[in-house]
Amino acid sequence: MIAVGDRLPDAQLLLKDEDGIHPVDLSARLAGRRVVFFAVPGAFTPTCDSAHLPSFIRNADAFAAKGVDEIICVSVNDAFVMQLWGAQSGADAAGITMLADGDAAFSRALGLLFSNPAAGMFDRSRRYAMLVEDGVVKALHLDEIGQCAISTGEAMLAELG
Repeated sequence: MIAVGDRLPDAQLLLKDEDGIHPVDLSARLAGRRVVFFAVPGAFTPTCDSAHLPSFIRNADAFAAKGVDEIICVSVNDAFVMQLWGAQSGADAAGITMLADGDAAFSRALGLLFSNPAAGMFDRSRRYAMLVEDGVVKALHLDEIGQCAISTGEAMLAELG
């Protein structure tokens, strides 16, 4: 499982915009930058949509004031869903980048997959937030499955001091 001090694995995530779907080379995207990176179990799911994503939307300006270059949200969903969620939630307007981990390869490489068959969710990312500097994890807030407490925007903002 990923830990503080580890370098994020090389990964290709997907970004959908008005010009189509584009691969995002995560290593290149993070190089030389300070990024807050958070993951949700599923776009439009109740806690992700009502609590987790909104906590980063309402704190986007405060993160920028603390020297964060970008906020990235990732989910094991397709790029079309992530684009729609970004538009409808206000994440796009807040400047949050919505990336798809469609085949869960990135979440698997982090060691953060789980399944909840009762909810019809298989191979989804656990809920977390991390501060990444030049591709290296500097802080990691990993919630227990079913919780949204320590991975919120407010908790990560407090980590930045």
